[in-house]
Amino acid sequence: MILDQVFSPESVILNLESSDKEELFEELLESIVAVQPEIDRAQALSALRERESKMSTGIMHGIAVPHGHCPCVKNVVGAIGISRKGIDYDALDKAPVSLVFMVLSAPEETERHLKVLKALASILQNPMFAKQIVEMQNARQVYDLVCQYEASLA
Repeated sequence: MILDQVFSPESVILNLESSDKEELFEELLESIVAVQPEIDRAQALSALRERESKMSTGIMHGIAVPHGHCPCVKNVVGAIGISRKGIDYDALDKAPVSLVFMVLSAPEETERHLKVLKALASILQNPMFAKQIVEMQNARQVYDLVCQYEASLA
């Protein structure tokens, strides 16, 4: 299991307030900084924007996985956000995004970063996961659901 080490209940936002991608990056980054206060917000935002400029990380069916490498990050850290109204994200399918998994990692953590993205891709393949996660009532339930789905892959 790897996602249980990247995400935490403290980095889950059940009701995102953002209406566009830029606001979203800043809102989710705040929950990551709460877990790793030494993260430089400007550097992290730059890393996310740089990756996003190559191709949208709004991948499918209202889901986005913004990610990037940043020297101010220790290891790999992430945040989960749920939007009840949808976010204008310029997603590949042009649909608004309602479920977001943000991942930041240290530049030397490329292999671990890829393992996190692979684990996320695997659980996101199950259509029941997205349906269930938006029904969760608190951050701990969201975190536990992610861990439960990842454990079922093993």
